[in-house]
Amino acid sequence: MSRVLNPMSNTVELKSIPSTLSFYRRALTARKSGRVPGEESELGRVLLRGRRVDVAALRTYREVCGFRTGDGLPVTYPFVLAAPLHMELLVSDAFPLPVMGLVHVRNSITRHRAIGSAETLDIDCILTGPCPSARGLEFDLHTRVSAGRELVWEGVTTMLRRGRGSRVGRKSGAGRRPSEFTPDSVIDWHIPANTGRRYARVSGDSNPIHLSALTAKPFGFRRAIAHGMWTKARSLAELECLLPDGPFRVSVDFKLPILLPGDVQFQYRREGDDIDFFVRGSAGRKPHLSGSLAPLREQADTTM
Repeated sequence: MSRVLNPMSNTVELKSIPSTLSFYRRALTARKSGRVPGEESELGRVLLRGRRVDVAALRTYREVCGFRTGDGLPVTYPFVLAAPLHMELLVSDAFPLPVMGLVHVRNSITRHRAIGSAETLDIDCILTGPCPSARGLEFDLHTRVSAGRELVWEGVTTMLRRGRGSRVGRKSGAGRRPSEFTPDSVIDWHIPANTGRRYARVSGDSNPIHLSALTAKPFGFRRAIAHGMWTKARSLAELECLLPDGPFRVSVDFKLPILLPGDVQFQYRREGDDIDFFVRGSAGRKPHLSGSLAPLREQADTTM
């Protein structure tokens, strides 16, 4: 892998995609300072220009997550393209804490327009934090994807380092729901045992908690658990025929993990152009994911 560091701005520009193996090796061997800033700030930035989509990998991603075939990228696919940049930030000196043990708690995506599979993309990721929360410290990965000078996709991924909580910490946005939720539709999903391994192959996220019971048990899980971003992608594949043609934002909170294999319910409700959705246990109560989707009411200037 080739990278160029700008020491004046703590910015790294990648010249190629790092291997997944190199990330896990660095995650296990990196010596972290543990010196967390006293207030929220920009910790590091990674750029990658000229990212192209592997059509075969995209086709497999659609199959694993349940999306229909088509020319455009599924709304969650740019997250996969940006994932190596996220890992580069987290295993680097920019992030002061060990990567192992981080928990993905929230994800928000803003799609400014559909992205064609033949487009060449530039990806810009910034790591910020810490922000106190009720369960510890949160760090955000802000991602912007552009085609030429046009901003086409944005995402915010929130990671939690568990520890002493704060009463004044921020609260989740996607999880604030009316106490009474009557879905328009309830769809039963059976999630096979190999889902974590299949998604790992198309996403590059080979965290052992997702691969098998044997590799998950040392981390406290009796079976492998589904990737949170697979669950979000599968939810949006279920809603694919209802997604707006124009710009929209979809945000989710990740709740309890889904043990594999597993049976869950997907529930959704429409109110005008907005959609609330949940993934819950097979009895319809145990929460795994809550989400909201809405068109952008006012489209901002997306010219870079």
